[in-house]
Amino acid sequence: MNSLVQDARAAAARVGLKSDTIVIEGGRPLRGSIDVRGAKNLVTKAMVASLLGDEKSILRDVPDISDVHVVMSLLGAHGVQITGDPATGVLVLDPANVSHGDSAEIDALSGSSRIPILFCGPLLHRLGRAFIPDLGGCRIGDRPIDFHLDALRAFGAIVDKLPSGIDITAPNGLHAAKIELPYPSVGATEQVLLTGVRVPGETELKNAAIEPEIMDLIAVLQKMGAIISVEPNRTILIEGVDSLGGYNHRALFDRNEAASWASAALATGGSIFTAGAKQSEMMTFLNVFRKIGGAFDIEEDGIRFYHPGGDLKPVVVETDVHPGFMTDWQQPLIVALTQAHGTSIVHETVYENRFGFTDALIEMGANIEVHKEGLADPNRRVPRRALEQAAVITGPTKLHGTEMVVPDLRGGFSHLIAALTAEGQSVVSNLGLIARGYGDIVNKLEKLRAEFRFQE
Repeated sequence: MNSLVQDARAAAARVGLKSDTIVIEGGRPLRGSIDVRGAKNLVTKAMVASLLGDEKSILRDVPDISDVHVVMSLLGAHGVQITGDPATGVLVLDPANVSHGDSAEIDALSGSSRIPILFCGPLLHRLGRAFIPDLGGCRIGDRPIDFHLDALRAFGAIVDKLPSGIDITAPNGLHAAKIELPYPSVGATEQVLLTGVRVPGETELKNAAIEPEIMDLIAVLQKMGAIISVEPNRTILIEGVDSLGGYNHRALFDRNEAASWASAALATGGSIFTAGAKQSEMMTFLNVFRKIGGAFDIEEDGIRFYHPGGDLKPVVVETDVHPGFMTDWQQPLIVALTQAHGTSIVHETVYENRFGFTDALIEMGANIEVHKEGLADPNRRVPRRALEQAAVITGPTKLHGTEMVVPDLRGGFSHLIAALTAEGQSVVSNLGLIARGYGDIVNKLEKLRAEFRFQE
């Protein structure tokens, strides 16, 4: 059994999926209402932030996803007492007895997530040392941790790369730093925030990520007692404090999940109400959705996405850091673009290997050509990067059912959308990888009147 299958089955088991393979009878519009809980990319980081406090923290709207269970186990291995349950959406995290975790247990968990790298700053503050084993997560590109390690070194940490992992210490303590990221990396920005809040003096971070999830993490840290200001031109200033308390926070909704279900509504010709979604964090996506020919209604408690009838239109999309079009949005959207009349182009500028999922779509009948060196375009807004690729999608094409193996989180959900769109039966395996970031999948598919069953 290869490691991808092992990761998928472990993720499925964490959230109680009775099988890692689903059989879908597609070709039917998805119609109904689903709830969108807190963002995976905020909730897991807010859980780590609880390590910094001297008091209990309460986190609300927690999604019941595999990544949350992994972080719960990692925190538990470091002595954090957790009560509550992701199934109910509320966790109480008590860091009173933080300790060095069992290396074997941490190593086993770290193969399922990249979150452990963000434990470094909090553990240095609490214990004076952090050990990070090999990191897992989606296989969508290099995603190096050099930005993280360089930031920790700037704070005065000593980083030793060992065959078993990375050992990080601060024998002379940590000090304030002036850091400029070569790219506005979300993870590296989180690293600086989680480390800098308890470092004496003022830390300046330039070229920071400013995604809504970053702003929500800053809100969490401010509730704990941190002093953080977001300045113009992607600059964040952090005034270190001696100690932090706990927080009581309701997580920002998961805009990636909302956009994924929106793409599913468009691809299948249906109508999906995403309860909990908000307009302000999705404006860039909403613009593209409307250009394609999709429709949406902004309501007080969510957003309804639907296909209004008529032909869908082709678009040109360039992924970028916030406030640009998110890389996590393009994969589900590509499935909808296979049903548009004309040629669409998606320029992927964030990760270098995010079009692997299109092989299955092509097998289903989609007309997609991937340009591994990217495409020149005089009308580009986002500067070209050496790693970028482009996908050219020509439609509309009828999709037919097939067997698919989920390669990663967002690509996997795209496979699920394609199976729901296609005529006939599809078998989708490695479903657990989707459960890393999409909670309550079975219940949501039932609410949307999808026809499916699990393969024993």
